[in-house]
Parts: sequence; C-alpha cells; structure tokens
Amino acid sequence: MSFLKLQARKAQDVTPSDTENISLDNADNRGSVLYIGTGGNLKVKTSSGDDVIFKNIADGVFLPVQVVRVFSTETTATDIIALW
Repeated sequence: MSFLKLQARKAQDVTPSDTENISLDNADNRGSVLYIGTGGNLKVKTSSGDDVIFKNIADGVFLPVQVVRVFSTETTATDIIALW
C-alpha cells in the first residue's frame, strides 16, 4: 500500500512581484502552497491563471491553494514562504 506524502520537500522565501512568477530552482513552477508568517491581504495568481485577493489572512497560516505568483500590488502580508 502506498501513501500520499503531504509534507513539503522544498521551501523558499517569496518576494512579491507584479511581473515574475515564483521560481523553483529557476524551473517552471506548476504551483506551490504558501505559508503566511505575518498576515494581511494577499493577491495571488493560481496555477489555473486566476488572480485572487485573499483578505485579512491571519498570522502563521497555510494557504492551501496552488499559487504561481504573489503580487506586490495589493499584498500587505509578509514573511511568505512557498512550499512544494
């Protein structure tokens, strides 16, 4: 019997950008979940191409959405980590 591994194997600090996607070792990123250290608003592009603003995210939570970009415009949350 095999089990799905739910833990991340890679982690990387995220620098929000309105033009650049999150990069995994300079390779194509098909989406990562995010850890939000300091809460606030978070504008992201999902792996399916949707631009969404999550408002009032609390400190120290995981965002279980496959994200390819964190926008700098309209994002007030900080200490963001991408997990693959």
